[in-house]
Amino acid sequence: MIGSANAADLTTKYRVYEENRPIMEYATLDKAKIHAAKLRNSHVELISNRSWVWDNFPRYRVYQKDTTLPQWQFATLDEAIKIAKLYSNSSIRDMKSSGWVWHSYSMPKQQFKLMQNDMFLDNWLFNDLASAQKEAKKWANVHVIDLSTNKWVWDNISDEREEQLRKGERVYQMYIAGETQDDWVFGYLGDAIVVASLYDESVIYQIKKNKLVYSNLKPNEVYQNDRLIKNFFRLDEAIQYAKKFGKSTIRVDNREIWSSHPYYQVLQNDNFVKGYNDLYEAHKVAKGYANASIVTLHDEILWDNKRKLIFLGWNGSSRPDTIKSHVSQTMGLDIVSPTWFELVSPDGTMKDSSDPETVKWLENQSFAIHPLVHNQFDSKLTTAFLKDPIAQAKFIKALIDKASLLGVEGLNIDFESISGKDRENFTTFIRNLTAAGHAKKLIISIDLSRGSLAWNHLTAFDHALIGGIVDYIITMTYDHHYSGSPTAGSVAGLQWTEKGVQEFLSYGIPREKLLLGIPFYVREWAIDSEGKLVGNRAIVMKNIPALMASKKTTAVWDEKFKQYKISYMENGLTYVFWIEDEKTVQARLELAKKYDLAGVAAWRLGHEDAAIWETMIKNK
Repeated sequence: MIGSANAADLTTKYRVYEENRPIMEYATLDKAKIHAAKLRNSHVELISNRSWVWDNFPRYRVYQKDTTLPQWQFATLDEAIKIAKLYSNSSIRDMKSSGWVWHSYSMPKQQFKLMQNDMFLDNWLFNDLASAQKEAKKWANVHVIDLSTNKWVWDNISDEREEQLRKGERVYQMYIAGETQDDWVFGYLGDAIVVASLYDESVIYQIKKNKLVYSNLKPNEVYQNDRLIKNFFRLDEAIQYAKKFGKSTIRVDNREIWSSHPYYQVLQNDNFVKGYNDLYEAHKVAKGYANASIVTLHDEILWDNKRKLIFLGWNGSSRPDTIKSHVSQTMGLDIVSPTWFELVSPDGTMKDSSDPETVKWLENQSFAIHPLVHNQFDSKLTTAFLKDPIAQAKFIKALIDKASLLGVEGLNIDFESISGKDRENFTTFIRNLTAAGHAKKLIISIDLSRGSLAWNHLTAFDHALIGGIVDYIITMTYDHHYSGSPTAGSVAGLQWTEKGVQEFLSYGIPREKLLLGIPFYVREWAIDSEGKLVGNRAIVMKNIPALMASKKTTAVWDEKFKQYKISYMENGLTYVFWIEDEKTVQARLELAKKYDLAGVAAWRLGHEDAAIWETMIKNK
């Protein structure tokens, strides 16, 4: 039989994202790129450091006035123009720069406009006054408006004609900011324009035709940092002016149609840090911040590092008062796992220690409840049980029915001390239990010892298969050195723990399914003068400070375990342990983040000092 040690390394190294949503992970870049290429706005990250190794983010975006759609984003300018041409008043932004690279707005370059009373022809626009006057010779009673100032600058209307119009019917009504008066009506348009040109918010209507014939509104508003700095009659002049300023925009009718704001915004805790037109530069900066994100000007999230670790805590007890006491001192704890269900006989009989009132209490505290299910760590009992499909069906039905009745969110399976010969039967049991749980919308997790890749194939736990069945696997990355160990050592040296994470990943178990087990205890070893072990005991984390205060201890850094080794002498014996404290807890949380795991699970609640949770929540 070829062991797992010789199997291919299935550790995923690349994650595919669509915008900021993780989609899939792959062991090879080629497979990741193939998947990502089928998606819009996707990228591939190297999981170990979240660096981007491939993307198909668009470069050009189409707008109609201030409106844009997700599907109006393109890799090439030609693709963008093809769509933009379908709409009037459309524009295209190159996301790597500000403003527009193409538009369909009507922006005549001519400065002078020829009119006959309130009539205008499309070809009556001119670059200079002389050209307008030349055309005017063909027509009677025409005038010229300078579009840069919006003023009446020339006409060929005789004085007699002007007086005649003034005495005629008054048909030109002036409005200022939407208001008018009885004496703001004129028979001669020239008089009306002279007066209206004095007021920024004025317009003139030919009231018999209900036709707008003149406007002194400067519709093109230039803003900097949301502060209005100048208005313009002409859009092209507004753009030229806005280009002089950073973080400027142009609004028409309260619609933002042009912007020099960087397209990509780096935020921390939803507060603005800095803007960039280069997405990779934005990503480089954002990675340096905690709780950071990259968003577009349209609040589309392209990347973030806000994912929080799941915190699960085992109670190791079924007593309601103990459970309540445990969780009351926690911060950031998500899932509580009281010890409620137990396999008691080979025929599948289940012992039930659950308490509906405790369920209600925990739910009112906003905790998810995943009761622990165990096998008494009885190898013979479990072997007999796993040989009997009827017994398994009985146990599974009783367990799932009770979990559903209680209304808990999930179940945590902690079957230990199982014979390696039961490997296939145990996998089948877990598959059947999970299927039944999923049918009732229960989340199923399982606790698996850290073990070793070298001999895992000899154990009862087929990590690769089980990883594809359950929702979460909790790595019991502790008891490296346990009560029966022949040598003294840490219960969970950090290098040993990290190697365990790497091995779990090498089975092909998705990172988002793994929770890292962390110990809230140490093991103290008693060594005689000849260096022989003469005893050991477990010490819970919260009792360590008092122990150290009562003894004359020495702390020495142990590079092997990446922890401080504490020692003291008493009654001719040397006592040693490897400390677990806020720093080691933080190191384990950082390890979970380094490998992008789903979270951590603590054995067990009640062993820790309340201050530990300050470290936990700060690193969640």
